[in-house]
Amino acid sequence: MKKLIYMSLLALPAQAEVLWSDFSLTYLNGSQYEVGDPDRQVATFEYVAGTSWGGVFMFVDRLHSDNGDKETYGEFSPKVTLYEFDQQSWIKNISAAATMEIGDGFTHYLYGAGMGFQPAGFDYLNVDFYRRNNDSGKDNWQTTITWAVPFALASTQWVFDGFLDWSSAIGEQGTAANMNWTSQLKWNLSPHIGLKSPLYLGMEYVYWNNKYGIQGVDERNANLLVKWHF
Repeated sequence: MKKLIYMSLLALPAQAEVLWSDFSLTYLNGSQYEVGDPDRQVATFEYVAGTSWGGVFMFVDRLHSDNGDKETYGEFSPKVTLYEFDQQSWIKNISAAATMEIGDGFTHYLYGAGMGFQPAGFDYLNVDFYRRNNDSGKDNWQTTITWAVPFALASTQWVFDGFLDWSSAIGEQGTAANMNWTSQLKWNLSPHIGLKSPLYLGMEYVYWNNKYGIQGVDERNANLLVKWHF
């Protein structure tokens, strides 16, 4: 029944009219990763779209560690809008939400509900509540907050965006609830070099307590960032 609900959420956005979309490529380079080699380079492909049903977001990470280890991880997250508020409301919409997490040797399914907000100064602000159906181990809960705040400094254009995931413990020995706060501060280089599409330079910072739910493994990780939208 759980997977039937999830697959229904996957199918609806696939049939929707695409109202807008964005592709981007990101390069990250950091040396403070936990669990495995601390020195890694990451290439990320992202796609996001607004549709007549709601929207969809997906990404694929390809990680290369200095010790030769390689890893691929991706997520696919559709949303189906259940109710849309008017422009005067501080709440934008309420949605049914799902996410599929795919890594080397596992696939997790998340399903739940989300709310979009429209505070002044934000490009977007979303809060989603999920139940995760883990591929191995007990199921658990997750809350996800995503945001983006564009701003200008003199003649320069900047964006501060990111996400915060809080996941409950799965109840096994050595595990704990974990919190991953990942943010990016990015400067748009494009206006200064004649590019039409945004090209960002900046930094990503990861503040992750109990990484992957492993009790006592805390990551504080700054990465050089280059991101191109096309």
